[in-house]
Amino acid sequence: MLLVGEIHTGLLQNSIALNPPTCERVLEFVLGERVRRFDRPMSHAISPDLFTGVDCRLATRTGARVRGVGTVVSHATITGGHVVQGVATVRIEPGVAGRRLPWSHYLAHPGRIEVIGRAGWDDLASGYVAPQPSPSTLDLGAICARALKEVQTSPLLDRRAPFKAARTRLRWAVLPDAESRDGTSLRLDMQSGYLRTLLVHGTPEQAAAIADFCVDLALHDWLLTMLLHLMAGSRIGTEPRDAVVAKLRPAVDHLLHLWMPGARTHESVAVFWASLERRPGLSRQWRACAERVRDQLALSTISLLRTRLEGISA
Repeated sequence: MLLVGEIHTGLLQNSIALNPPTCERVLEFVLGERVRRFDRPMSHAISPDLFTGVDCRLATRTGARVRGVGTVVSHATITGGHVVQGVATVRIEPGVAGRRLPWSHYLAHPGRIEVIGRAGWDDLASGYVAPQPSPSTLDLGAICARALKEVQTSPLLDRRAPFKAARTRLRWAVLPDAESRDGTSLRLDMQSGYLRTLLVHGTPEQAAAIADFCVDLALHDWLLTMLLHLMAGSRIGTEPRDAVVAKLRPAVDHLLHLWMPGARTHESVAVFWASLERRPGLSRQWRACAERVRDQLALSTISLLRTRLEGISA
């Protein structure tokens, strides 16, 4: 079995954070299906699953022509009332008949693509996470974008985002442990633009936990990316202090309180977060940036107090 997925993360197009009941209403895509909601350690809502039938080529590193038929599972999430994610996931497994079967067979096994053709799992995984997969192959990104559109076009949103924010993409694949050749369990690559690729080696029992870990990683990667973007745009040390603080204010109002890596992931995948904290050290970079933002606020406050005291003395 090969598990693959893609996650698009962006800023909810609303001027203020949505409260949990409104998040539920925004995510009610499927009539009669319940929106899952969690309030601890932060508000987090998950839409009902959507299913998309696919019949297409699968990307391979070697260029082998492999066909896949099945259904992809997707959903959208809203975290902290501010961050929206589109998530698409599917298992790739050997076909049961060596030929294409009626759609009723694939609909009876949602979230699974059956392979028609011959290809190794390592070949399929490497082809899928390539920065530029072969054209006309499985595109989970389009399915993610559709889930995000369902949220961002909701009439409950005022379409006034608090700041300009790019959308990041995480494309990931999970290979069975037996396929590991170099002994590593996780490889994260920061591609050009806002694309990240992740290759993980894990056991079938960890599949669901690893999928949740990837969603959590995509969320925190987006938070760090946007914090760096806001800091770069503030021109610390160049612009007047008041102007710098004004440009950093969205970070304080909408981002800093959301950093909780691993808070919602299973203990069985804690080793993956531990690996990322060693290198590249996401939390170390986040803390350094957050402290710099708070230092700017502190210096601005001191400057304001000094001005007021000088006015009183005069």
